[in-house]
Amino acid sequence: MSRLTFVLAGLFSMGMLMPTRLLADPPMPETVPTTAALEALVKEKGSTPEELEKLADELEKKYEGATTPESVRMLIAIARGSQMGPGSGWFGPAQGRYSWEWLAMLHDVPKSDSISATVFKGKPEMFNRLDRNKDGLVAEDDFDWSDRNPYVQQSYIVNRLFRRIDQEGDGRLTREELLTFFDKVSQGKDFIRSEDLRDALIGGPSGFLPGDAPNQEVLVRGLLRGEVGSLNEGPKVDDPAPDFELMTQDSSRKIRLSEQIGSKPIVLVFGNFTCGPFRSFYPMVDELSQRYQNEATFLAVYVREAHPSDGWVMESNTKVGVKIVQPQNFAERKSVAQQCYAKLKYSMPLLVDEINDPVGNAYSGMPARLYVIDTDGKVTYKGGRGPFGFKSGEMEQALVMTLLDRQWKQAAAAK
Repeated sequence: MSRLTFVLAGLFSMGMLMPTRLLADPPMPETVPTTAALEALVKEKGSTPEELEKLADELEKKYEGATTPESVRMLIAIARGSQMGPGSGWFGPAQGRYSWEWLAMLHDVPKSDSISATVFKGKPEMFNRLDRNKDGLVAEDDFDWSDRNPYVQQSYIVNRLFRRIDQEGDGRLTREELLTFFDKVSQGKDFIRSEDLRDALIGGPSGFLPGDAPNQEVLVRGLLRGEVGSLNEGPKVDDPAPDFELMTQDSSRKIRLSEQIGSKPIVLVFGNFTCGPFRSFYPMVDELSQRYQNEATFLAVYVREAHPSDGWVMESNTKVGVKIVQPQNFAERKSVAQQCYAKLKYSMPLLVDEINDPVGNAYSGMPARLYVIDTDGKVTYKGGRGPFGFKSGEMEQALVMTLLDRQWKQAAAAK
């Protein structure tokens, strides 16, 4: 048995790839593969690229005519050679209760029309947050966060460039870092050509920074360990948010989610230190927590490492001094969480998940994900799986519309 087959078989036998509850309405097949059946399937198919391709075919047949769980779709993608770059393998786009159609209907405008600031039924600052392209109108394009949208594509490029220049890896570029980058690229000149910038910033397959792209074995192992994503589905929109109680990173207190529900919406922020994109994205989420501090409660949950030194190693982490073995107990995870808390300068509480990942799995929060929960304790927004589904702007729009809906309902009840 090859090493990959051994890893797959062992993890399947531990029940780590059981098909989970679906996100959509179509029914599961009458016969769902059991852990034993999946283990036997892996042993039978083997671990070469050709054998894994056959494994993908087998899994697709098992779920034909039904919604395939996200984790199984990810395994199929990896088996077919995906390197999990943007738009490839990170399945499960965001789900939200509120949409452009919902907003247009409440403002009594056609879907093809737009909403101006003068007729907007909310605070001016809320209008400004919904107007993504800043053209003075809120319209359908402002709510398109799909990978095909030019705004989203350009955001991916900007983040890639940002991470190359961010020498500290803390998601905040300083003047010194920009000057250091300029000096390195200009090589003594007092200017930089576009070609110089291109050569310094572009490189690596599948959109990865140099040294970050994984191989197939690493991806399969990472998926089954829960490092590139939980094998569970998490709650869907309008489901009650799973309750939990976790300790803060400094052990000063425990916070129970259900005790926070009622007065304000809640934003849950899942992430980990070794996920480079999360480190670059987090400061914007932290800024949002301060912007909405009187209107929403923000809670961060620290989950399993995405790129430990004994897993999918990323050279971009090594360059900024982030080199961490996957924690094996709660004390080790808490220690890494404290490093992350200090490095990224959290202003919201950072809760540390238990080492067996009960909360990360309950919310499918690995490697990173965003949620918005309303005052009734129900999910109004479930972000896509990070890193590419971790979109703070999309989450903010969902939060704004959650707040708007609450205001309108309160106003209607008062009449």
